[in-house]
Amino acid sequence: MSPRFDVIGLVVSDMAAALAFYRRLGLVFPDGAEDQPHVEAELPGGPRLALDTEETIRSFHAGWRPPGDGGGRVSLAFVCDGPAEVDSVYEDLVGAGYHGELKPWDAFWGMRYAVVHDPDGNGVDLFARLPE
Repeated sequence: MSPRFDVIGLVVSDMAAALAFYRRLGLVFPDGAEDQPHVEAELPGGPRLALDTEETIRSFHAGWRPPGDGGGRVSLAFVCDGPAEVDSVYEDLVGAGYHGELKPWDAFWGMRYAVVHDPDGNGVDLFARLPE
């Protein structure tokens, strides 16, 4: 038997802020999750996105510290139904106060693409195939 990919884990500094962001992208978390130290949302196809507070991580790894401000090493990508949805989701998130890293553009690899940051600075890509 081989290990199976199952969970993407993010450490968050503010659970309520992280949940508000990912709920805007359509992920479903349990009601009342804002007060929990660990929450999960099932993703299409079976994997889960797990959010843990910094305090939760420190509870079993006392020396853990968040990475510096040198840029993200992880990003999540959300496929949209079309190029117009990339634009509208980007505008919704930026309009709600989230940091827009890269405004929507038509990428040379045939996709409409944009990048926003979640409340902890993780890159979140929005993309859709361009019409041929």
